[in-house]
Amino acid sequence: MPTPLEGVKVLDVSTMIAAPFGTALLGDFGAEVTKVEIPGRGDTSRSVGPFKGDEPLRWPGLSRNKKSLTLDLHKAAGVEIMKKLAATHDILVENFRPGTLEKWGVGYNVLKEINPNLIMIRVSGYGQTGPYREKAGFGTPATAFSGYTYLQGFTDRHPVSPPFSLTDYICGIYVAFAAVTAIYHRDTNEAGTGQMIDVALYESVFRMMEFLIAEYDQLGKIRERSPGLAGHSSPSGTFKTQDDHWVVLVTSTDTTFNRLAAAMERTDLLTDTRYHTNASRLENNDSINQIVADWISEHPREALLKKLDTHGVPISPVLSIADIFENEHYQARENIVEVKHPRLGEIKVPGIVPKFEKTPGSIRSVAPDLGENNDEILKGLGYSRDEIEALKQNEVI
Repeated sequence: MPTPLEGVKVLDVSTMIAAPFGTALLGDFGAEVTKVEIPGRGDTSRSVGPFKGDEPLRWPGLSRNKKSLTLDLHKAAGVEIMKKLAATHDILVENFRPGTLEKWGVGYNVLKEINPNLIMIRVSGYGQTGPYREKAGFGTPATAFSGYTYLQGFTDRHPVSPPFSLTDYICGIYVAFAAVTAIYHRDTNEAGTGQMIDVALYESVFRMMEFLIAEYDQLGKIRERSPGLAGHSSPSGTFKTQDDHWVVLVTSTDTTFNRLAAAMERTDLLTDTRYHTNASRLENNDSINQIVADWISEHPREALLKKLDTHGVPISPVLSIADIFENEHYQARENIVEVKHPRLGEIKVPGIVPKFEKTPGSIRSVAPDLGENNDEILKGLGYSRDEIEALKQNEVI
């Protein structure tokens, strides 16, 4: 079947997670992604755990639907190849510190002269401008800078970072969003051309913090950390069932609280001035949460879920990855799919998200071995077999 991004050519000159995840999303929906890697070493994420023997297990899911070209941009011949690649691609994604590509002679001002239609997406910790532009940018420090880490954890303990690279993955979604937006503008406007797009890791999360800005600006309030949803809706939280399972419940509207009260057979709460509106419940959050916690503790998990689902109350079990592998909904949605790996055999990776009705994405290839596509890509640029061999001998590729 046709894919939404068929014919779009992406040059992935990036490492680790944020930018590569963005190009992987583009690849899922048909873009032809060429990944440029350092000869002999490759993308840093090839050396990030978990491992099975020497095999990096994260790599197949993060870099599927890509081709690998090794290229040393410290060498003149490597720069020449990069310029030829830029001339034939629609999008270039990079995540070096600002100024690095300029130092190597392949900055945006150089490449746009070669290809005015090129879209360059530049990912860095703090952006291409501002006094922090040259700071080393990784996802976890960027999360702290965004204001998110300040909010997470228990009030009597230190702030807690997310247990995985959350900001990097969110940033990758912005990378993909920026790419398709810029392509649309370029190709649907008569005067449309390529452009440079500046994506900062911390801004990817800070953009979601409009509630923080509003509270501080209008109320002078500094929101402190909380182990769950706080200051928005009440009751909400993580609760333990009678059979020692954890569930998460939230009533984001008065309507959903009304349903919860009906399920609990506590309609008296609807006329109690402490609890009859979300605003009043927020003022009495501890007491209403305790009422709900006590009620949930009297019910086994499956019976509780069935009852609250019947009443339309937002609730979910807290699932481990083992639970997820067995979950019928994950299976029905094909959220985990099986692909063939050249050394590991059948492996499981995340499925395609989102799901298109008419032009669905697909996993056409697993992540490439380092330099697997060197010959194919360079021949496509017009290099002869002897020239390619010379590039190998000179460690350009």
